[in-house]
Amino acid sequence: MQRVVKRKGKGNIALEEIDTPQPSPTEVLIQTKASLISRGSELWRRYIREEAVDPAIMGYSVTGVIQKVGSEVHEFHVGERVAALAPHAEYVVLDVVEPRHHPSVVTLPEEVSFEEGTFWPLSTSSVCWAWASEIRPGDTVVILGQGLVGSLMLQSIRPCGPGCVIAVDALPMRCEMAERLGADEIINCSQDDPVEAVRTLTAGRGADVVLESVGGPAGIQAFQQALGLVRSGGRIVLIGLYHGAPLPLDASLAMNKRIIGANQWTHQREHASRVALQMLATRFIRVREMITHRFSCAQAKTAFDLLYERPDEALGVLLLWQA
Repeated sequence: MQRVVKRKGKGNIALEEIDTPQPSPTEVLIQTKASLISRGSELWRRYIREEAVDPAIMGYSVTGVIQKVGSEVHEFHVGERVAALAPHAEYVVLDVVEPRHHPSVVTLPEEVSFEEGTFWPLSTSSVCWAWASEIRPGDTVVILGQGLVGSLMLQSIRPCGPGCVIAVDALPMRCEMAERLGADEIINCSQDDPVEAVRTLTAGRGADVVLESVGGPAGIQAFQQALGLVRSGGRIVLIGLYHGAPLPLDASLAMNKRIIGANQWTHQREHASRVALQMLATRFIRVREMITHRFSCAQAKTAFDLLYERPDEALGVLLLWQA
């Protein structure tokens, strides 16, 4: 079988051939159909690094069909369509009896395609982050960054009842996507100062909640902007990671504002997973529109290069493993 690897050297993505793994008594073997590249973690934690990366952490969003089940597995059966927290590979094995992350494998509803199902992990996290944000009915919410996470947050916070959702990004394609996905206001921060724009939209008050979902090097400036965007008594929720440097904290701007490091709400993740699957099945979360590119697994290097070199063209990038 083949799997994606990151060898020594920046951007050194390749495929390697290894033996197909066999499941232990507590594991299932899944034949992968599709996998989603998570731009944030897979570029800033993997692609740009000089060192080689453990193939086990190359990706975490796959869908496929169960081919074998261990003797102690009773929840799943051969032939079942599933989504899984697993790396980019032709076949993957996962423990479903005592998983490291729960749930590690879920049954895909009939209404959710293999391509759409690759968004299950990030959709589940987005539901968790929406809960952690404590958004109240009528709140003005600013989402900084409209990559995969920002686009999913735009949709997953709707049940919280925000009064106005403002999406901010510097790339025209992402701004256009935010408009299609239902943002009430869009700010292209390459053209307009988002702090001034939000102050204008809120009659000088500022946002009740700011979701910083930029991450990476650009997330440092986004965090500075968040401090100026949120109102006195409001909340900043840090979702983005891999900034590459400590975030600057201006004490004068931070006074009387809550800064929340968004967690995964581990104790409620199973419930969030069910909610996310229902949102995907009913198209409440519209991930099909977020898919911009599909590559065969043999083109993995090209897919990663596209995400790094041309972010203005790509959002949801899939690797397809089976016909």
